[in-house]
Amino acid sequence: MKFGTPLSPGATRVMLLGSGELGKEVIIALQRLGVEVIAVDRYANAPGHQVAHRAHVINMADGAALRALVEQEKPHLIVPEIEAIATDMLVEIERDGLAEVIPTARAAQLTMNREGIRRLAAETLRLPVSPYAFADSLEELQAAIDGSERVRAEPSGTLRRTPRGCIGYPCIVKPVMSSSGKGQSRLDGPADVKAAWDYAASGSRVNQGRVIVEGFIDFEYEITLLTVRAVGASGQVETFFCEPIGHVQVKGDYVESWQPQPMSDAALSRSRNIARAVTDNLGGRGIFGVELFVRGDHVWFSEVSPRPHDTGMVTMCSQIQSEFDLHARAILGLPVNVSLRAPGASAVIYGGMEAAGIAFEGVAEALAVPQSDLRLFGKPESFARRRMGVALANGKDVDEARGRAKLVASKIRPVRG
Repeated sequence: MKFGTPLSPGATRVMLLGSGELGKEVIIALQRLGVEVIAVDRYANAPGHQVAHRAHVINMADGAALRALVEQEKPHLIVPEIEAIATDMLVEIERDGLAEVIPTARAAQLTMNREGIRRLAAETLRLPVSPYAFADSLEELQAAIDGSERVRAEPSGTLRRTPRGCIGYPCIVKPVMSSSGKGQSRLDGPADVKAAWDYAASGSRVNQGRVIVEGFIDFEYEITLLTVRAVGASGQVETFFCEPIGHVQVKGDYVESWQPQPMSDAALSRSRNIARAVTDNLGGRGIFGVELFVRGDHVWFSEVSPRPHDTGMVTMCSQIQSEFDLHARAILGLPVNVSLRAPGASAVIYGGMEAAGIAFEGVAEALAVPQSDLRLFGKPESFARRRMGVALANGKDVDEARGRAKLVASKIRPVRG
């Protein structure tokens, strides 16, 4: 690829669909390589809008609006960063040669719907996963959990009875299309089912009528294995693995991560084999965040995101090239380096209030913590549990780094602007 000058006829143009805190860092990484970047989001002044060459506000789930913008901007590459995108239109855009979709339009279509990626992993690739079922109604959700039979009316008017496997309790319910834990619930008994169904509908980004229910796995810890498909020394696309990232989630939303996560050689090998199988099938170039459950030497596939992962923000302090640098380089066909720089950790900073244009106190005190760093995302509106920043820290080991990162986060005080 020849790299032109931004804002000139020969510029290399990349369009990001979704311009939150992850997209913002990808934009900065691309601009360091002389790329012209167009940031797209559903609301004005998103973090990525603030640093891109141009910004647009559209409903990305509107296929016609999405295609019109692509035809207007004529990007060479389209990089999805969120789930709420008209992926059918991405397939058409790629088919018609309007732009290359990262990693591929098929990958975007499969991974942005939990049903697509779960069926690929479990039914096509035969990878170990938790028990699961899909439901289109509260009644079907209850049937999937307790194992009662499902009755469906056929077009002929006859009733077809289908036995359902029992997921049981505890279990997890998620919308088939959502992100960052939105709409996700843990169910410990029948009293939780109705509330979980309603919450899943409220948290879905596109389809508000379908959920996945997953049986609970008694895992010891969960990891994100950042897997990079990039051009290697052979001149062909090869697979590279970052060191595993451990993380803590609350209601499906990450609150803390660290790298490297200690694990057995057998578990690491199995994790890499699972990640390779999934990403080889999806194809293309770029970084994938593969989420896995681990107990001893046993590993189960959970999910995959074909883009930088929120838990991977720790790589801004722990790796020589962050996940954002890796994504930018991989999609442009450039060499990558997945080496660890030092043990590191991240801790989320929440808004703590509902207000527009908030401010932050305690920044100087936070950055006085040894080997610390900080990112404040610049989101125009705060919510109590909205991620507004992230604390970063290094240490002699992950325990010291985690302690420092949480200390940094605790010193940041969101206040009304």
